[in-house]
Amino acid sequence: MIIVDNEHVELNTPYGQMRTHIVRPAAPGKYPGIVFFTEIFQVTGPIRRTAAMLAGHGYIVAIPEIYHEFETAGTVLAYDQAGSDRGNVLKTTKELASYDADARAVLDYLKSRPDCTGQLGAMGICIGGHLAFRAAMNPDVRGTACFYATDIHKQGLGKGMQDDSLERTKDIQGELLMIWGRQDPHIPLEGRRKVLARLDEVNAKYSWHEVNGAHAFMRDEGLRYDPELAYQLYGVVFDFFHRRLGFGDVAAQAAGAGETRH
Repeated sequence: MIIVDNEHVELNTPYGQMRTHIVRPAAPGKYPGIVFFTEIFQVTGPIRRTAAMLAGHGYIVAIPEIYHEFETAGTVLAYDQAGSDRGNVLKTTKELASYDADARAVLDYLKSRPDCTGQLGAMGICIGGHLAFRAAMNPDVRGTACFYATDIHKQGLGKGMQDDSLERTKDIQGELLMIWGRQDPHIPLEGRRKVLARLDEVNAKYSWHEVNGAHAFMRDEGLRYDPELAYQLYGVVFDFFHRRLGFGDVAAQAAGAGETRH
């Protein structure tokens, strides 16, 4: 499917204007919407390529700049020590309520688009996995995919590092797809088990995948990238979202596409 990936909108939030990048199918019609939360580096090349794959499977993908209060619109942090340091500082400088307001603003925007079916999902990677987990607490989010979501187990998100994500797990009404790397030092075994126990405690609807991968094994840059795992898990993600959000209604078809030929 042909996609369009050069759009962005400026969304108003209680904490300032937030640039949100849009990647969508080029074909006319209506499609489900997915809010896609980034790593601490914001909208990098690997993030854009992942968004393009999602859009190519029939979704309108909206990628908010998670540090919009602190960085100039369009800022991308480098995959180096300086970029990592800056992203990690901002992760615990930003108010928890601001993260939640960002999610609500993007979800409302997607619902307002005339080319969106109104069926909404969320996805995120690293800190974005945690943000997607929190976005799932909105009742209109039907399906959420979280890749190696950091800090849920230790309540480390936001200013003060005392987030309530585990407590609010009971608010998640949609289905979760939780994916983890067993060799990820940021979410050790005991951390993953703490999240799993809480999901079971609240009788959440979820599927759980642990693979032999390091942190950032999905990112198609760097030594930790595992293309085989990425290929397998993208298939799981596409199947999940098709099941939970449905398919787009493509209005325009190629001439003769519906004909049976003998």
